[in-house]
Amino acid sequence: MNIKLRLILMNFMQFFIWGAWLLTIGAYWFQNKNWSGAQFGAIFSTMGIASIFMPTLTGILSDRFINAEKLYGIMHLLGAATLCALPMVTNPATFFWVMLLNMAFYMPTLSLSITVAYSALKSQKIDVVKAYPPIRTWGTVGFIAALWAVSLTDNETSANQFYIAAAVAATLGIYSFTLPKCLPMLKKAATRSFANSFGLNAFALFKSSRFAIFFAFSLLLGAALQLTNAYGDTYLHDFKNVAAYKDTIAVKVPAIIMSISQISETLFILAIPFFLRKFGIKYVMLFSMIAWVLRFGLFAFGNPADGLWMIILSCIVYGMAFDFFNISGSLFVETQAAPEIRGSAQGLFMMMVNGFGAFFGSNISGWLIDKYFILANGQKDWHGIWLSFAGYALAIAIIFPFVFKYKHNAALKHAIENA
Repeated sequence: MNIKLRLILMNFMQFFIWGAWLLTIGAYWFQNKNWSGAQFGAIFSTMGIASIFMPTLTGILSDRFINAEKLYGIMHLLGAATLCALPMVTNPATFFWVMLLNMAFYMPTLSLSITVAYSALKSQKIDVVKAYPPIRTWGTVGFIAALWAVSLTDNETSANQFYIAAAVAATLGIYSFTLPKCLPMLKKAATRSFANSFGLNAFALFKSSRFAIFFAFSLLLGAALQLTNAYGDTYLHDFKNVAAYKDTIAVKVPAIIMSISQISETLFILAIPFFLRKFGIKYVMLFSMIAWVLRFGLFAFGNPADGLWMIILSCIVYGMAFDFFNISGSLFVETQAAPEIRGSAQGLFMMMVNGFGAFFGSNISGWLIDKYFILANGQKDWHGIWLSFAGYALAIAIIFPFVFKYKHNAALKHAIENA
């Protein structure tokens, strides 16, 4: 099997694990366990908490002490064990801690998978900018496949969803040890300062205004991602309270409608090489921010009946919103950070997006909604909520091109031109 096919299989399983439970854990929580909504809110914070420190920590380990592909495999094997433990939990407090442990193992594998893939492609002298986006597409296919597998086997409310995820995680963990070696680059470093020895010099990237601004916008866009993850499905469910909409397809099968977002991801990933070649990394990032404005704005004015096309279009532009920043951002880190700290730098990127971004996005948005967007009848003012989110994304999009002063270096220009 050639390296591209092997990385495709890795990405498929990587996101199958997540898709097997991420969108259906609520059904398990409420319909199977009958636990409270307030307690359920804490479960999604585990992703943000784990992402604040774990990707950076594992990036340091892969840069200095252990092959990235081996660390990647170990994390998935440990994650499989915690997923198997979840069905045994009988109270929400313990469930939170077990899920936090699972996220501590899973979230850093997102950046480790990028490090492993880039290293493997470079070892074969394959153009990363051109080859990686189509490979990453299969991760989204894996997520969709898991969602449909759990749904079609009638396991949306069953603990079996965790066992399905655990089986794939264990398989990927074992498979990871067969991937090409991704050696710690810091072992070759000439200096032996404390920072170099432990990979902490990746934090020195914040001294560069270009990287500091990039990481700041990574946090802000990470918050936008959390907004759509947290409220998209709930938004459609709430239309059940409106007689004119309760029998529409979007209200009957909201998860299927929302899955259009993931399908869109697969298409936009394939378009990334063209956009990078035509516009460059900076403007691809900007397009992502504009897409977030459209994502939220279309939700604000859409509805499940005559406005269904707006909801569907919002799901379609989500692919651009999500992919263009995440993939181009990882390429920016890969091409701009020194080789010996790229694992740590990718970890920092994931920390800002999935860690601080998710944590602040979830908590601040929840506070704002409770304070300003609850109607007299107790229902949420979704029009106002989505417009406020769209305004947030628009402010980011306006500021970004003026403060992010970035020009392609010669090597990156050459890579994009040949993509």
